[in-house]
Amino acid sequence: MYKPISEETIQHILSQVDLVELAGEYVQLKKSGKNFMGLCPFHSEKTPSFSVSPEKQVYHCFGCGAGGNAITFLMEIEGFTFGEAVRQLAEKAGVPVQISDTAPVQNKRKQEEKTWMLKAHRLMAQLYHHILLERKEGQEALRYLQQRGFNEETIKTFQLGYAPDSWDFVTRFLAKRNFPLPLMEKAGLLAKGEGGDRYFDRFRGRVMFPIWDNQGQVIGFGGRLIGEGHPKYLNSPETLIFHKSKQLFNFHRARQNMRQHQTAVLFEGYGDVLSAYQAGILYATATLGTALSEDQARLLRRNAEKVIICYDGDEAGMNAAVRAAEELHQQGCLVKVATVPDDLDPDDYIQTFGAEAFRRQVLDQAQSLTAFQLERLKKGRRLSDDGERMAYIQDALRVISRLRRAVERDHYLRQLADEFSLSLDALKREQYQLYKQERRRQQEQGKQNQEAVQRASVLPAATKLQPAYINAERLLLAYMLQSKETAKEVEQLVGSRFNQEEHQRLAAYLYAFYADGQEADVRLFISTLDDRELIQLASHLSSMTLSPELSSQELQDYVQQVLRYPYLKQLEQKEEEKKKAERQGDVLEAARIAMEIIEMKKQLNHLVPSHDTHTSWKEGE
Repeated sequence: MYKPISEETIQHILSQVDLVELAGEYVQLKKSGKNFMGLCPFHSEKTPSFSVSPEKQVYHCFGCGAGGNAITFLMEIEGFTFGEAVRQLAEKAGVPVQISDTAPVQNKRKQEEKTWMLKAHRLMAQLYHHILLERKEGQEALRYLQQRGFNEETIKTFQLGYAPDSWDFVTRFLAKRNFPLPLMEKAGLLAKGEGGDRYFDRFRGRVMFPIWDNQGQVIGFGGRLIGEGHPKYLNSPETLIFHKSKQLFNFHRARQNMRQHQTAVLFEGYGDVLSAYQAGILYATATLGTALSEDQARLLRRNAEKVIICYDGDEAGMNAAVRAAEELHQQGCLVKVATVPDDLDPDDYIQTFGAEAFRRQVLDQAQSLTAFQLERLKKGRRLSDDGERMAYIQDALRVISRLRRAVERDHYLRQLADEFSLSLDALKREQYQLYKQERRRQQEQGKQNQEAVQRASVLPAATKLQPAYINAERLLLAYMLQSKETAKEVEQLVGSRFNQEEHQRLAAYLYAFYADGQEADVRLFISTLDDRELIQLASHLSSMTLSPELSSQELQDYVQQVLRYPYLKQLEQKEEEKKKAERQGDVLEAARIAMEIIEMKKQLNHLVPSHDTHTSWKEGE
């Protein structure tokens, strides 16, 4: 990890940024004691284990071990380099920074490419918007949007535009302003002919929908063709700045309303979002032309408890709704599915019947995921036929068996029994067998997931179950993070003799950090680390609850645990050797080893200064 900016500048930037506020842009945080808690943005979970300390300005996830300061947070969640994260924070804090020309070529090139891409997208969004509203080339597109019911305020809010039906309008515009055309192709604004000898505009004759990232920067476009042609809809390709599976349309604008209402409405189309926004539904968002991904579902879960899926009313839309609902359910969302009647899409329904009808007849009538699935199972089946009816009941029982809460299973079993005049007891027995199978499957999956999380983390699942010497080392390091004086004492008494390799490395960094004249500052210290495991370890240790001051006796006890461990291991080995000699009848060898054991035990008592000696040394330092 390269850090071309001075430590003083980094410290100044970090002092101007509130990590609670920064993380709160991505995670819904709630006050819990001294800290703030929320769902971890780095792994899937249903109960909050992500902690942010406003006092120390560090974060730590007790589930996956992720942790660090504001810089590492942006690096992890946005995929930024160190320099990119510092730039982003510097802009937020209003701190000017200069990046050294000695930065690695690869990092500099990547950053420069992103800067060019963002600048070009911002400029093109402005140009497309201007053409739509002010130029004759955009008049047909503007009439199209108005006919679809979009008013001027909505068009301006979403910065809708028009790409002229020209092969080289954008190409010439960008070339004239010295944008590198090969990079503009890489950014998805241009394309290349089959011969590869000339560039041309990717978007032509299309209404343009800018796509923003979480910070409100334009990173891509969706283009809707006017008139005949194929494809009707065209999105920007994957680029350095645009990742379809990680972003949601209009999310940056809707996020605060999602949190306020604890509800998100998920659509498939950009036009659906615009119509919903115009109808006063300000917590609407949409996928970007692909199925809902795990990252997108996690993003929604971090910002809303309930998600109402409102896809097109045709068969393809309903199938996509089921898949999206299952993904959201896995992330712990309360999922409801709103069905748009008559095979309409939500945009058409709102424009035809109005905002109030959409709220009352569609959103307010949204079904639970289970109710929706049971209704879907009936489609295409002749339930008057005994065979098809029994097949439906068996499939319905499988759906009900996946429910975790007994009260929910009972609710739907009673509905099923009443609907088909069946014995409730018989249904319960059948369902219970399926439920046991499903629980075994879920438990096995949960066990595999837990093992995967533990393998991915440098931290053990339960620190308190670790051997005493490991806990002692961690406690020493935790106190060293919050006290320069303690670090100096530990350096005198332990030095590099930590038994865990990662503890040795973290201690070495801490010694050097304080030797450079720095005071205790966890967030600044973390910015000096270039190892992800050490960053996670430091953030974990800084989140531990410690007494205000480490007493001399506690320090001596922890140091003894650390220094005694290698000798205790040797003693164990000697004990085994002695037992082996006794089993073989070698009395002299057994006696010799016994003397060695006695001598080693004596040495153990002289490894650490006594409590009184240590106190005197500390006072006379």
